[in-house]
Amino acid sequence: MTTTIQTIRDDFSLLDEWEDRYRYVIELGEALPPFPDGQRNTANKVAGCVSQVWLTTQHGSGANPVITFTGDSDAHIVRGLVAIVLALFSGQTASKILETDAEATLKTLGLDEHLSPQRANGLRSMVKRIKRDAEAALKQTA
Repeated sequence: MTTTIQTIRDDFSLLDEWEDRYRYVIELGEALPPFPDGQRNTANKVAGCVSQVWLTTQHGSGANPVITFTGDSDAHIVRGLVAIVLALFSGQTASKILETDAEATLKTLGLDEHLSPQRANGLRSMVKRIKRDAEAALKQTA
């Protein structure tokens, strides 16, 4: 079963302490499907992340293709952040991805206040990469 961003929001609202929320973020990362070693390459690496982060993108056909992302990181917390970003974007149409205000959504989780500057920059880099891939998918179908 895939975790949705709404499920993550609901679960976060039940956790009062940030230590519990961090544990939950790590659990989200542990629940990601295994990422193929062959996909851990320069082409899939997200620039701007202190930890190593890899994202792959697959999109369907049509004027507004549905895009599916997979990802991984070599750091536990960051892997959990990858899971949150995938819950937000994966399985959405390219136009919906471009319309989504990731910063506002992540702010509702309180992540903006509790991440180190390096992790916050890495999170922004993941979002930029996903939006760039969505733009590219729309251009390919135009």
